[in-house]
Amino acid sequence: MTATRTYARFGIGENAPRAAKIAALSLGVALFASGCGGGGTTESEGDSGGTETTAAAGGSALACPESEGGTGEEQGEKGDPAAVPASKTTSPQPLKLGSILPTTGTLAFLGPPEIAGVNLAVEEVNAAGGVLGKDISITHRDSGDTTTDIATQSVTDLLSQDVSAIIGAASSGVSKTVINQITGAGVVQFSPANTSPEFTTWDDQGLYFRTAPSDVLQGRTLGNYIMECGAQTVGMITLNDSYGTGLQSNIQEVVEGAGGQVVGNEMFNTGDSQFSSQVDAIAAAKPDAIVLISFDEAKSIVPLLVAKGIDASSIFMVDGNTTDYSKDLDPGTLEGAQGTIPGPFTGTGFQEALLEIDPALNSFAYSGESYDAVNLIALASEAAGSVDGKAISEQLAAVSKDGTKCFDFAGCVTLLRDGEDIDYDGISGPVSFDENGDPTEAAIGIYKYDADNKPQPSRSEVGKL
Repeated sequence: MTATRTYARFGIGENAPRAAKIAALSLGVALFASGCGGGGTTESEGDSGGTETTAAAGGSALACPESEGGTGEEQGEKGDPAAVPASKTTSPQPLKLGSILPTTGTLAFLGPPEIAGVNLAVEEVNAAGGVLGKDISITHRDSGDTTTDIATQSVTDLLSQDVSAIIGAASSGVSKTVINQITGAGVVQFSPANTSPEFTTWDDQGLYFRTAPSDVLQGRTLGNYIMECGAQTVGMITLNDSYGTGLQSNIQEVVEGAGGQVVGNEMFNTGDSQFSSQVDAIAAAKPDAIVLISFDEAKSIVPLLVAKGIDASSIFMVDGNTTDYSKDLDPGTLEGAQGTIPGPFTGTGFQEALLEIDPALNSFAYSGESYDAVNLIALASEAAGSVDGKAISEQLAAVSKDGTKCFDFAGCVTLLRDGEDIDYDGISGPVSFDENGDPTEAAIGIYKYDADNKPQPSRSEVGKL
């Protein structure tokens, strides 16, 4: 969940406090260096040499690792659509896909890049001859948010059209309302952005997959990073749903495991419009760092925090609210704040392809995860020789790992039709599904806000679950 920015892949800092690193590792997340490709500019080093010192909310100084901003890695070598051999198995019915991605509600800013990623992949699959001898199709429907019943209506409509897989929702809370409806119909649900840990153990009959990592990784990465910055006390303002509480608990676990203290966690509910009491309580606790876990409620909460004299550089945000606020907040309001978004930063080639699909895009958040979802479903269908949802689900893990590496549909399906096992490595990363349909490795991007209230790439921390 992001804004206008240049994407890149970066590596975890080497000067994290030993206690913080050990805490993160002991909680089951292996964080390791992943060097920045490209020669992006970096910000000037502070007195500590390699860190940037900023004023914290509680009066002490935070010294976060310096930016490793730069250009992103391009996608691996793509196949030639014109050279793809004909499928040896054909299907009497084409592969039909649906999507429930947000065009209204608190996550509406995520809809355009996700839809563009889906449409780009569909276009490329069909340019390579489609799946099982036929072009694939996509029907888009709105997911809304948890304050409406739009998602249920959209899923009912898509199921009536005999889709084999539904891509979405973006919101974990929304997916919880429809996952049983989708998987109970024998249809694959494939989310590009769900991060709630609850889906790891959901009874989904093996039909639920996601390219976004569980918030076990995002939460612990952010907690570890806050401790790298030198915070000793942390205050939190948290959305009271599965997404918010999941993130909050994982951040708190790492902070406390590294010797820090969470001095307050103020909750709010979806649909709330007044946040003064939460802000007042957190400001009074004077934490070194403040974590804001929300969706677009941040537009109201951030100005209240700043009005209390809290320096923006002590504010840490998450994928639900790390986006472009240049049209929403006064210039400089968020300058120095930081936020995390799961997924690597993508190269300019992929961004340019997305802009051809939707020239109005000002965000690329979860576009790679959406693109990968379509490609993986299409390849699994081809491997299964079927457009049946259950048959597709049984091949999704297989096409994601333990074979010859390939990077797009044309390249991968050529290998499949030549009898080779494949390992699809996508825009969002290696993917490599485990038995729960979760990716086992992912990058978490860290962004820093500029004077225009736009998040810019800073660095990335990569982890395995």
